[in-house]
Amino acid sequence: MAKPPDQQAWQPSILAIACGVISCAGFIGLWEGIGHNPANPITQVLPPPSQFLPVLFENDFKVGLGAQSASIYQSVIVTLIRVLLGMTAAFIGSIVCGLLISLSQWSELFILPLLGLIAPIAPIAWVPLALVVFGVSNLTAIFIVFMGVFFTLTIATVAEIKRIPENLLMTAQNLGGGRFNRWRWVIIPAVLPGVFTLLRLNFIAAWMAVLAAEMTGLRDGLGTVVMTGRNLFNSDLILLGICIIGLTGFAVDRLLLYIQKKFFWWQV
Repeated sequence: MAKPPDQQAWQPSILAIACGVISCAGFIGLWEGIGHNPANPITQVLPPPSQFLPVLFENDFKVGLGAQSASIYQSVIVTLIRVLLGMTAAFIGSIVCGLLISLSQWSELFILPLLGLIAPIAPIAWVPLALVVFGVSNLTAIFIVFMGVFFTLTIATVAEIKRIPENLLMTAQNLGGGRFNRWRWVIIPAVLPGVFTLLRLNFIAAWMAVLAAEMTGLRDGLGTVVMTGRNLFNSDLILLGICIIGLTGFAVDRLLLYIQKKFFWWQV
C-alpha cells in the first residue's frame, strides 16, 4: 500500500533533521571532551563550548569596550540587513541587466566578455576601493556584497534566457502573446528560479564578503565581534563570534531555500 503524499514528504525531512542533530551533537561532545583535557595544548587556542559560551552572559550579551560596545542581537541584525540588502540589489540588478543584454546580440558580444572578466574577482578584493569611495560605513559592506554576486548572476540570467526552449516561445506567440507578454509571462518566469538558485549558492561568498567588510573598522556586526576578540587576544570571544556566524549563516541559507520552494514552485 502506498504511503500518503504528506507522509512521504515528511519522512526524508525528519530523517535529515535527525541526522543533522546527531552529527552536530557528536561533534560538540567530542570538542567538549577534548577541550576538558588540560594537558592538551589545543585547549588554549580552541577552548570547549562550555568555556566560551558563558561569555554571552558575563557581558550582558554585549561585545566591545565602553560606548563602542554593541549587543550580539544588534550585531546579528545589522549583518543580516547588510548582506540581504546587497544580495537583493544584486538579484534585481542582474535580472534587469541580463534581460537588457539579451535584447541585442551586439550587447552580448561586447558586454559579456567584460562581465566574464570581472566576475572571478573575489569580493574581498573590492574592500580597498569601497573604503576609498564610501569610507567606513554600511554602504561599504553592501557594495562589497553587491559586487561579489552581481556579475555572476547577470551572466547566469543571460544563460537562462538562452536555455528557454524555442517551442515554448513559439507556443506563446501562436496563442496571441505579443513581445511584451512573452517577456512577462514566459521569459521572466523561466529565468527567475535558476537565477535565484545561483543566488542561494552564492550566499556563502556574500556572507564572507560582508564579514570581511565589517572587519575593516565598523562598530557593529558579526565580523566586528571576531575582530574585537582578536584585538583583545580573547580566544573565547573569537570562537563565540565564529559559532554565531555559522549558525546565522545556516539559518539564512535555510530561509533562502524556503523562499525558493515557496515562491518559485514552478521550477522543475
